[in-house]
Amino acid sequence: MQKVKVGVLVSGTGTNLQALIDGVKRGFLPCEISVVISNKKEAFALKRAEKEGIPGYFIDEKDFREKTDYEKKIVEILKEYRVKLVVLAGYLKVLSPYFVREFHNKIINVHPSLIPSFCGKGFYGRRVHEEVIKYGVKVTGATVHFVDEGTDTGPIILQKAVPVLDEDTPESLAERVKKVEHEILPLAVKLFAEKRLVIENRRVKIMGGLGGDGEKESNNIGI
Repeated sequence: MQKVKVGVLVSGTGTNLQALIDGVKRGFLPCEISVVISNKKEAFALKRAEKEGIPGYFIDEKDFREKTDYEKKIVEILKEYRVKLVVLAGYLKVLSPYFVREFHNKIINVHPSLIPSFCGKGFYGRRVHEEVIKYGVKVTGATVHFVDEGTDTGPIILQKAVPVLDEDTPESLAERVKKVEHEILPLAVKLFAEKRLVIENRRVKIMGGLGGDGEKESNNIGI
């Protein structure tokens, strides 16, 4: 099977990028991480890419008069590397309809809650976990979804639940959710690369189901 070229957009430490890198290294992902692009110059994710010999770019939106021009530059780089799947791994910017159209049904994002709860405009990072604890829900988790023209509104690929403990802080909860992200994001990329995801309206069907070949069967995946 020909390896699928993946481009990863990042803004921070890049732990989800590292999960993808590790998945490639151990042969779980039939992919090549071709390029990493960040909107933050000091993002540690760029150092992770450099360590692995993956081309990394910092693109500053301030260098462009219009957001579309900024995104056109990113799209230009992704196409230069022949990227077939764009992964948002902690990328803290909302993509415009232009970008989404350029990679229609070829962009996936990981979000630190069980969408449609605790998502949408302004829900990212620590705030998600603060609101989860404040609301008093007993279960949260992580979601991997296709990106459409809304914010966290695209078809859901995978989800996995995490219990919210009485003693949880935003930091402790974030750590447990992050571990789940590191499981389901590489799995979603694998399923995409193997052409096993079929979108029908808002539903994403997984051809062949889960389990086997390193996939962990779980009643919490694909809730």
